[in-house]
Amino acid sequence: MSSDSVTAVSTKARILEVAAALVAQSPDGDVSTRAVCEGAGVGAPALYRHFGDKEGLLSAVVDHGWDKYLATKRNRPPGTDPVEDLRDGWTTHVEFARANPNLFRLMHSPAMRTPPAAALEAHRILTSDLQRAAAQGKLCLAPELAAQMIMSANVGVALMLVSRPATFTDESVSRRVRDAVHATVFTPDVTATATATAGAGAAEQGREPSETHVPSTAAHLNALLRQSPPPALTPAEGALLTEWLDRLSNTA
Repeated sequence: MSSDSVTAVSTKARILEVAAALVAQSPDGDVSTRAVCEGAGVGAPALYRHFGDKEGLLSAVVDHGWDKYLATKRNRPPGTDPVEDLRDGWTTHVEFARANPNLFRLMHSPAMRTPPAAALEAHRILTSDLQRAAAQGKLCLAPELAAQMIMSANVGVALMLVSRPATFTDESVSRRVRDAVHATVFTPDVTATATATAGAGAAEQGREPSETHVPSTAAHLNALLRQSPPPALTPAEGALLTEWLDRLSNTA
């Protein structure tokens, strides 16, 4: 690597570190490009050359902060129980938000017109865990829909906890919302108590066992077929079968 390349990398890293520090310290999580340039000891052209504009800089700040968080998820081997992994994932997501409130609010700000890469990666990791659960017959919905439900609820709870701490003071809120969403997403035997049967669990949630049997079976079969597409079906037939199974999986 040439000396010019090294200088460019170090300048970019310095700008990013200063911007991240200013975001964390800011009362409202916002920063000015002028303050970033002054803190990094560079001119505005250098900032725009590396990041394009302010939105590009803030997107890079978000990815930089979440990269450390996602590294723990990328490097962890899958557990034997994907449901337990999902429960832990919800908790660590909320913990990260509370430890980095400005960064978390910035990541989910409407001002960020382009979703940061970290947000898309977090969603892919969540969907992968749900696909493992579906393959074990533990999911009532298609993994993609379940991922949207869980991510929406997880982010919503975390945002409320960091944005309105004076209102959301009950420490059990996050756990209660998680368990309520999981009760909808997973089969009754997963969410019921250790002594309850699958039928009793469905009854407690106001559903008959048959109401969860077809969606969960469809989600299970769909996950297995995606892992090993049946050679007897043409690509068009496989796509049609996937569409039908998705529709059955997502039946209310």
